Amino acid sequence: MPTSGDLEQLLRDAALRVTRPRVAVLNAVYAQPHADTESIITAVRRDLPNVSHQAVYDVLRALTAAALVRRIEPSGSVARYEARVGDNHHHAVCRSCGLIADVDCAVGAAPCLTASDDHRFAIDEAEVIYWGLCPDCSTAQSS
Repeated sequence: MPTSGDLEQLLRDAALRVTRPRVAVLNAVYAQPHADTESIITAVRRDLPNVSHQAVYDVLRALTAAALVRRIEPSGSVARYEARVGDNHHHAVCRSCGLIADVDCAVGAAPCLTASDDHRFAIDEAEVIYWGLCPDCSTAQSS
């Protein structure tokens, strides 16, 4: 878990002004991978009780644009945010409880970026979502 100083440096390195809401939102995203906006707002308000919904939405938008956080939106789910960026990883999503887990790219440096037909696109990212049941839901269903 990065320190407050680490988070401030990440913001500076991304040419973003360091503000308390930005540090608090980044901290919340690191602490709760795959959190939805409401969970992030709740976490931020523990430190900054008067922060508005709009301020958190604006910070998430700025952090996403600066590639400090990644926004994912699995089918049927609200937007989720994570701090793991830049490595082209994927996700497994439980159909029952909605749990999301990171899944590293299958094999090699970036095999998912080699499309069978790229239609002359300069592909730099692939998004794969694996759907199924998490261990807890799988066990509960078989009982």
